[in-house]
Amino acid sequence: MESIERRNGHRTLGRSNIEISALGFGCWAIGGEWQTVDGQPLGWGKVDDEESVRAIHRALELGVTFFDTADAYGTGHSERLLGRALGKRRTDVVVATKWGNIFDEATRTASGQDDTPEYARRALTASLKRLGTDYVDLYQLHISDADLERAAQLREICEEFVREGLIRAYAWSTDDPERAAVFAQGPHCAAVQHRLNVLQDAPEMLALCEESGLASINRSPLAMGLLTGKRAAGQPLEAGDIRSAPPAWLPGFQRGEGADAQWLRRVDALRSVLTSEGRTLAQGALAWLWARSPRTIPIPGFRSVVQAEDNAGALRYGPLTADQLTEIEEILAR
Repeated sequence: MESIERRNGHRTLGRSNIEISALGFGCWAIGGEWQTVDGQPLGWGKVDDEESVRAIHRALELGVTFFDTADAYGTGHSERLLGRALGKRRTDVVVATKWGNIFDEATRTASGQDDTPEYARRALTASLKRLGTDYVDLYQLHISDADLERAAQLREICEEFVREGLIRAYAWSTDDPERAAVFAQGPHCAAVQHRLNVLQDAPEMLALCEESGLASINRSPLAMGLLTGKRAAGQPLEAGDIRSAPPAWLPGFQRGEGADAQWLRRVDALRSVLTSEGRTLAQGALAWLWARSPRTIPIPGFRSVVQAEDNAGALRYGPLTADQLTEIEEILAR
């Protein structure tokens, strides 16, 4: 694949002075298998670590400079793998990670949450070690429904981390604009990470980002794989894949049955618009996000070089047009 054109350029991460590529890569899937104490899968199934490293290197070659992970992904494995893959390229990229979940690396099990400021510091220290770095560019609260009063305390501990040079900026991973607004009051809050894709719009959150000068980091930009065109109704997923036994917050999949047929029909209805100008379906879905707001930074997941190339290839095309956005709204009757 040829070098990325700068057509879709870069983004500034909210009100920070941190410049990143308009596309980031989400590192949940490369963490491998992990689960809750009662056996609920939380990963995306088995992974090949060497292929994951090759995919990260390919992403760097193609102009991706933003990587989003979390301490809990693979119970530390995603952070370790990302740190290993970046190596001496660490200063060339922007690394985001998250905290708030308690886990056991030995058993690859998540066991709860801890929203105390004391735990935030312990978690950050551990993440820095796993990532092999002495600072994190963007540190994100990973408890989506944390208490607002406690969130204000965590915002202040993040400000301490900034003053100490341990992080450059911080954010909250939540789909609740009221909660995101609490973090937005902090001078070094730069973003909110939230779910956004062409099937699941988030106008209130985008409005908050615009009003508060925050970046909109888009979790599930490909609707957990539904917008890649590679899932079929009734196609089961492997047992270690969270989509095989989806929790309540993960729509679009049925337990033991794979992708929901209704959701796939909506994808099919959008296919001709999203694949315009030679885009793949996934590239069109990312193009919708860039067209939706100048603040969006989608972070699609990946587990292979092929997926990395497909996702990064979206940068060559840039956003959809205003007319295409309107057409999509009409198709979805929004």
